[in-house]
Amino acid sequence: MKRLYILAFGLFLTSSLAFAQGGYKVGTKVADFTLKNTQDQQMSLGQFKDSKAVVVVFTSKNCPYAKLYDGRLQTLATTYADRGVRFLFVNPAIGLEEGGDTIKTMADKIDTSISDMTYLLDYQQKVSKQFGAVKTPEVFLLQSSADGFYLRYKGAIDDNPQVETLAKEHYLKNALDAVLAGRTITTTERRPTGCMIKKF
Repeated sequence: MKRLYILAFGLFLTSSLAFAQGGYKVGTKVADFTLKNTQDQQMSLGQFKDSKAVVVVFTSKNCPYAKLYDGRLQTLATTYADRGVRFLFVNPAIGLEEGGDTIKTMADKIDTSISDMTYLLDYQQKVSKQFGAVKTPEVFLLQSSADGFYLRYKGAIDDNPQVETLAKEHYLKNALDAVLAGRTITTTERRPTGCMIKKF
């Protein structure tokens, strides 16, 4: 009986580890997905196939860490828009079962003066699980190619969530510059700092 318990516990740990390491690996092709935006319209990744790159940002207006990065991400999105890069902000429905964000409440929290920002709601967390996102904010840089999108970088935005001016390593910006210049990305993955995405 004890042996069976140990075996079952071992299988549990193995499956938990596999889940924690799930999602796309850097260099792999990303499947298309469709989610609703704040205007209750369906939007898909495939709509942005003409972009040079797409940054998928898993974020939440309820997360203090995500709020700290709001300005930085909006600046990056605006700066790189003219260079063929599109940012998609995906809310993984944190706390939805406890009265969290809906399309309406999420829309109410968005700065309407930033008209070119695309916010999507991942109601059933299908996309966040597909990517293997575990925290907000967490970014995934996708490079466009003739046959779809490929993951080139994932993880943290930079190395200082608290104070923007003290950040020394700008992981996402460096990865974007490398992709657009056709160079190899030196840092392809960094563990993000943020709020855990509660799976349900």
